[in-house]
Amino acid sequence: MKIKDKNRLTQREKLEKSERKRNLRQNRLLNRVKQEFESLAKEKACSTKVEVTPVSEAGHVSTISIAIPGSIMDNAQSPELRTYLAGQIGRAACIFQIDEVIVFDDCGLNNQLTDQLKTMQTTEGSTAARRCCIQLARILQYLECPQYLRKYFFPLHNDLKFSGLLNPLDSQHHLRQQSEFIFREGIVTNKPVKGNKPGAFVNVGLLYDVLVDTTLESNLRVTVKMPTGTDLKSKKIRAKVVPPSLPRHETGIYWGYTVRIANSLSQVFTKSPYRGGYDMTIGTSDRGRNVHDLEPNSLSYQHALIVFGGVLGLEPALENDQKLTVDAVQDLFDEYVNTVPAQGSRTIRTEEAILISMATLGSKLKPINAPKTFTSFDTIPRSLDTGIKQYAFNEKRFKTDGTDALKNEKPVIMPRPTLATTPSVDKYGDMSRFD
Repeated sequence: MKIKDKNRLTQREKLEKSERKRNLRQNRLLNRVKQEFESLAKEKACSTKVEVTPVSEAGHVSTISIAIPGSIMDNAQSPELRTYLAGQIGRAACIFQIDEVIVFDDCGLNNQLTDQLKTMQTTEGSTAARRCCIQLARILQYLECPQYLRKYFFPLHNDLKFSGLLNPLDSQHHLRQQSEFIFREGIVTNKPVKGNKPGAFVNVGLLYDVLVDTTLESNLRVTVKMPTGTDLKSKKIRAKVVPPSLPRHETGIYWGYTVRIANSLSQVFTKSPYRGGYDMTIGTSDRGRNVHDLEPNSLSYQHALIVFGGVLGLEPALENDQKLTVDAVQDLFDEYVNTVPAQGSRTIRTEEAILISMATLGSKLKPINAPKTFTSFDTIPRSLDTGIKQYAFNEKRFKTDGTDALKNEKPVIMPRPTLATTPSVDKYGDMSRFD
């Protein structure tokens, strides 16, 4: 009887095992069919026509611009510090979602004539200015540009010699290849389009170029909108060129800043890219009004401008500008504020003033058309290539958790003690700055 019972149980186990295999095969087939349907749907979505709703002038999202003197670059003691200073300003502009950065020259025309002028391309075309202004603007443009486009727009240049010191902006519009977002920045290629239909191929950082329905000049930076649910690995993606302001208007995402150069303080106001200019202008100085006296949400704006001074403040910029006829600097602005009324240091550096002022004025400013709250963070995941990850990797190489070692029945690996006179050298780099 015992042998028969044993055989019976064994037969039952065989039936259960065959049933499990049958279920696994069915699940694999269902998953395969599901994947095929999804791939067909994504392939079909690639050729879907992109609809773009035009936005009226009154419906545009409110913007914030900051103006910075280029002379602060001359206050840096070395080329490396000049580069890092510009990087701090770019980081501050990205953190507070600045839409426009204006680099103005606070020196007189005499200094501009004696110094050798440099030229660079901006949103207004080719612009000539002093070297300090050009270098600051070029580094700001370099930081704002997505990584996959930098090799096309920024060839080797002496101003970018120490760009490896710059901290990345890690802006929301710096998309990775696997980021499933409908908007992307790209460059128009010279790849010919088949047939006589108008169109152009645009490199947007994917495996293959996307096709737009507009004939464009090559080497032009554009913003494109792709169909929803597109297969990013497809060769048949059809997109549409849209204004750079549309991504923020539709989704609320921060889409970077533009850089403009002004050869004087007056050009900061007169050459505004917005129709009607800036409706709220704010100057910052230690001689201004206490910022805490302003009521919350009292500064309503559609296009706001915040101007920062150099080493000696805004007064030299006013004295060196012959087109300005006002007697005092505060007459140029709607509000002239002191954002650090109880400062302990005699001076506040411009890169520090930007961070302090933007944080302080945040509760005072009230946009007329505030952007939407961006919620699609699953389409643009956070960056993982940070120093903290590398630090954790180094820690894992040198030691493991004791509980995990007991579970795996492996000894705990601990680093060998070293003498104080012979410090250990990590071949993966010094990560002590993350301690």
